[in-house]
Amino acid sequence: MKQGYRLLMLATVIAAVCGMALSFTLEAGAGLRGTLSRGLILSSLIGFAGVAILRPQYQRAGSGSMGGEVREKDRQSCTFQNVAANAQALHSLEELRDYLMTPEKYAKYGARMPKGVLLYGPPGTGKTLLARALAGEAGVPFFALSGSDFVEKYVGVGASRVRELFKKARKAGRCVIFIDEIDAMGKKRDDNSSDERDQTLNALLSEMSGFYTGDGVVVIAATNRIEMLDPALLRPGRFDRQIEVGLPGRDERLSILRLHGENKPMEADVDWENLAAMTVGFSGASLENLLNEAAILASARDSGTIQMDDVERAFRKTIAGEDRPSLADAQERKIIAIHEAGHALLGRLLMPENKLTRVSILPSGHGAAGYNLTIPAERVMLSRSAMENQIRVLLAGRAAELTVFGEEQTTAGASNDIARATELAAAMVLELGMAGEPAVSVRVLGRQCGGMGDAGDRCRKLLDELFIQTRQLIEAHIAALDALASALLVSEALDGERACAILDEALSNESQKTA
Repeated sequence: MKQGYRLLMLATVIAAVCGMALSFTLEAGAGLRGTLSRGLILSSLIGFAGVAILRPQYQRAGSGSMGGEVREKDRQSCTFQNVAANAQALHSLEELRDYLMTPEKYAKYGARMPKGVLLYGPPGTGKTLLARALAGEAGVPFFALSGSDFVEKYVGVGASRVRELFKKARKAGRCVIFIDEIDAMGKKRDDNSSDERDQTLNALLSEMSGFYTGDGVVVIAATNRIEMLDPALLRPGRFDRQIEVGLPGRDERLSILRLHGENKPMEADVDWENLAAMTVGFSGASLENLLNEAAILASARDSGTIQMDDVERAFRKTIAGEDRPSLADAQERKIIAIHEAGHALLGRLLMPENKLTRVSILPSGHGAAGYNLTIPAERVMLSRSAMENQIRVLLAGRAAELTVFGEEQTTAGASNDIARATELAAAMVLELGMAGEPAVSVRVLGRQCGGMGDAGDRCRKLLDELFIQTRQLIEAHIAALDALASALLVSEALDGERACAILDEALSNESQKTA
C-alpha cells in the first residue's frame, strides 16, 4: 500500500512537469496547448484524487500500532513453561486461561471472570511475560500497548485510540488486551489533570464498564506504581483482580537462572545454588541480563563454554560496574583504603549475616572511587536494630576517615553514604515510628494537620548518636581497620573471603590482648 502511494505521487509529479514543459515549448497551435493544459489538469486531478483515496487507507493500515497489534509470534511462542517464578500469579492466570478456552463452563454456574486484571510490582519481574504467556496458553490474539501510546497533547486522540483498541478486540473474539505502564494514562485525577488525560481515562473506564465478559475479552494491565492509579480503575467491575508480581525468592531465582541457562553452553562447574544465593533482590530481567553479560564475556575469551568466573565477573559488572585504573595519588589511595576498610569492618561487626564478596579501592564504572560488594541476607521485614546497623555501616567510611586523618583531610567520597543514611533515618522518624513515637506516622500527621514539628531535629539527633557510636567502634578496632586497609593498598581489590579472613584474624588478636 505504501509503495503504491509513493508511485502514484511520483506519476502525478512527472505528469505535471511534462505538461508544463510541453506548454512552454510548443508555440504553434493554441488549441493544442489548450488541449494539453486540459489534459494536464485532468491528469493532476486524477492523480490527486487517487492520493486522497489511498492516503486514508494507508493511514488506517499504518495505525494498527496505535490501536493494538496482534502479535502472532508472541502468542504462539510464549507459554506458562517460559515462566519460572511467581507461582501465585500463575495460579490466578490459569483460571483465566481456562475461562478463555471453555467460557461455557463458567456460564453454567453463573460465574463471571474479572473484567480486568492488574499486575503490579517492581520493574523486570515478568508482568509482560505473564500476559503473553496467558495468550499463548489460550491460543488467542494478543493486543499489546503501553499506556504512553494513549497520551497525546491533542484532545480526543487518546480516547479515540482506546475505543479503537476495544473495537478491534471485540472483532477478534476471545483475546487478551495488555496495557503496560497503565499509570501513564490512569493517574489519579486532580485539579492539575489535563482534559486529554481525563478524556482518555474516561474512555477506558467507559469501555471496561460497557463490554460483557462473555465476549471473551480479558484486559490485563501492568504498573510499577499502583498507588498512583485512579480509584475508579481499581473498583469492582474494572480491574477486579489485583495480583502482586514481586521479586523472586531464592528457589525462584534458581529456576529462572536454570531456565535462561538452558540455551547457553554453561560449564559444568557453574554453581547455580550459590549464584541464586548471591543474587538477592534481582528481578527476573536482571537475572537474564546477568547471564547475558556472562555470555558476552565468554564470547570475548572464546573458549567454548561459559565458566563460573565469567558469571562472577558479570555479577560484579552488573552491581558495581567494571573496575577502572585508578588515577588517585598515594595519599588519596590511603584515604580510599581506610574508607572502604571502615565499611567492611562495621559490616563484619554488626551484620555478619550479610556476605561480603569483594572490597576494592579501584574506581568502578558507576562512578565510585572504591566499593564494598555485599550480599544482604534475605529478609521479609527489617527491625529497628537492623536499620540502625545499616546506618552505622553507611557512616563507617566517613567515621574511619575522620578517625585516621582528622577533619582537615575529610573528602567528598562519603556523600552518597550520607544521603542514604539520612533517607533511612528520615523513614524511621517520619513513617516507621522508630524514633521515640512508636504509634505516630509523622508524615501522615503532617499531611493531615500541617507541618511536621521537630521531625528534622529528631533526624539529626538520631544520625548524630549513631555516628558517635560508629566512631567509637572504629576507634576500638583500629588495628583491624589498619590491617585491611594495608592489604587493600597492596592488592587494590580483595575477594570477600580474603577480606573477612584479615578482619577476623585482627579482631581475634585484639580480643586476646584485652583478655
